[in-house]
Amino acid sequence: MKRFDYTVDSAKPVDEAVTAIEKKSSEKGFRVLHVHDVAGLLTEKGFPRAPLKIVEICQAKSASAVLEKDIRTSLMLPCPISVYEKDGKTQISTFLPTAMVEFFPDANIGTEAATVERGVLEIIAEAR
Repeated sequence: MKRFDYTVDSAKPVDEAVTAIEKKSSEKGFRVLHVHDVAGLLTEKGFPRAPLKIVEICQAKSASAVLEKDIRTSLMLPCPISVYEKDGKTQISTFLPTAMVEFFPDANIGTEAATVERGVLEIIAEAR
């Protein structure tokens, strides 16, 4: 199976990396739908952990195109970018949109997935 994730180190603290991802997403034509403070929620519920935030981004044109081809692609939308602390370092991870092709082989979503993936990887490269 194709690798489904992409992970890089960031020199920035988690919150600064999240802010950079939000800014770069907008610059690249993506919309930030929500930022989940997973660590904050878990800590609030009595399960403290190192910082972890998930930034959900969407590029409407591509999302619409893949949804038209197979509504079940909604199971993998919007695009998540996780920013977390591991071993004292900030890391940024994302699900690679081209991996969706393996889950929906008959949907013919390769072109859209590749376009979105290029954008997501540019966001991460410029935000890290």
